[in-house]
Amino acid sequence: MRRVLFILLLLVVMAVAALFGGYRYWQSRLAAPIAISESTLYEVPRGAGYHQVVSELVARGVIEDAWAFRALARLEPQSLPRLRPGEFRLEPGMSGRELLERLGSEQLVTYPLTIPEGWTFRQMRDALEAAPKLEHRTEGLTDDEVMALLDREGEHPEGWFFPDTYLYHKGMSDLELLEQAHSRMRATLDEVWAERADDLPFETPYEALIMASLIERETGAPEERREIAGVFKRRLERGMRLQTDPTVIYGMGERYAGNITRADLRESTPYNTYVIDGMPPTPIALPGREALEAAVDPLPGETLYFVAKGDGTHHFSRTLREHNNAVNRYIRNR
Repeated sequence: MRRVLFILLLLVVMAVAALFGGYRYWQSRLAAPIAISESTLYEVPRGAGYHQVVSELVARGVIEDAWAFRALARLEPQSLPRLRPGEFRLEPGMSGRELLERLGSEQLVTYPLTIPEGWTFRQMRDALEAAPKLEHRTEGLTDDEVMALLDREGEHPEGWFFPDTYLYHKGMSDLELLEQAHSRMRATLDEVWAERADDLPFETPYEALIMASLIERETGAPEERREIAGVFKRRLERGMRLQTDPTVIYGMGERYAGNITRADLRESTPYNTYVIDGMPPTPIALPGREALEAAVDPLPGETLYFVAKGDGTHHFSRTLREHNNAVNRYIRNR
């Protein structure tokens, strides 16, 4: 009887040792470096499950001990990450466990998309359509249909998207980036409007957005923005037309070929501020924060006119005679 018990005990000890050794070996395979010699891009397909990803990694030669990763799903299911769709960068020396953690992390490979200040919404849509890793959900849709998808049905899109550099990853859609830019613009406009001056010649944040778009299109020189805003403010207060060329260009649409003629200045469009009183009905571009801040805090002064000097800046004048002299100097002579 003692001998039988001894044998049974020996067998139990051997079994425990074998199990422990097997467990240690299994853990060592999960901790072993993955089989790549250089940085590798791997994409988790949308909707892919754990076993599908393991099979793909085995097929690509990234991991070798498929059994160890399949056993993980059975023995430690609680340790499995929730896989995120998108691209991840795998590095040499990573362990199998580190690989799995990476595929469930926020360390997605991202790509920049820059929307410059002063672009139109049409230019922004063109840039989105050209982004190679983006899912194009708005391609072929009208602007009205895009705004309806953003829960802004009936809202004119121009001006409502904040210009900036946005990061996206494969699997994101153009609609998601539009939502980000739209939220940024609304939040920024609210912040800027809350700090507005008391004597503005307009009463709503949307009118400030329109004014900011005019300022953005008139100058790329940061130091001029508030002075441009001051000129527009004083002209509105005195009942003078704004007479700003970018509104003429916007009203011409695709007909604009690089030059404005006298006939263009006389053409009656909703945006031609040589013809209409006050501001155009909508923004004409996507203004940045500095243009928004200038719109609600114009520079005090007496200037009522400005003309481009040809170097990116403007000459400002108080009287029409001074302005005409500046036009002769900077435009007609050139």
